[in-house]
Amino acid sequence: MLERQQEFLDIVRANPGVAAVVERMRTFGAPDLWLVSGCLFQSVWNVLERKPPEHGILDYDLFYYDPDTSYEAEDVWIKRAATHFAATGLKVELRNQARVHLWYREKFGVDYPPLTSSCDGVDHFLFPACMVAVRPIADGKLELYAPLGLDDVFNRTLRSNPLWPTPRDERFWSKVRRYQSAWPSVTVAD
Repeated sequence: MLERQQEFLDIVRANPGVAAVVERMRTFGAPDLWLVSGCLFQSVWNVLERKPPEHGILDYDLFYYDPDTSYEAEDVWIKRAATHFAATGLKVELRNQARVHLWYREKFGVDYPPLTSSCDGVDHFLFPACMVAVRPIADGKLELYAPLGLDDVFNRTLRSNPLWPTPRDERFWSKVRRYQSAWPSVTVAD
């Protein structure tokens, strides 16, 4: 298990985009800040399929958790992030996980529970393979959060997250199509 975690961390660190965002995270200061999901597991898929490190990665998502759920407070952090991460030249998106339940139904048509941390947000991703996050810690190291492990990431397997309110809905299948288009070896588990 520890070998697989180290392999995962080595791969994501080797992606120049991930490395640039992580480096800037060290001085950003948002509470409970994590780099999450796509840019991480897709970095692994790129290595496994012998593709360039940033192939198929659309953006670099950052989660933070601030109990101030006002739009204005989140907007301040989003504007700070735009300036702080601009030097990376990447599309970096920041979202306060304390606010997700306030807008999710309107955007996606299903209810979303109030969350208690950034990692709680990771726990609610569509697929266990997506449920990964890293953040910088002392001595240049990364802390990894992968509540269901890394097998689905390395096996390139998509399965339903039991916490997702509507498993295998159109959003599920839309993501499957996108992932399989960019990484043909990705499969869907029964």
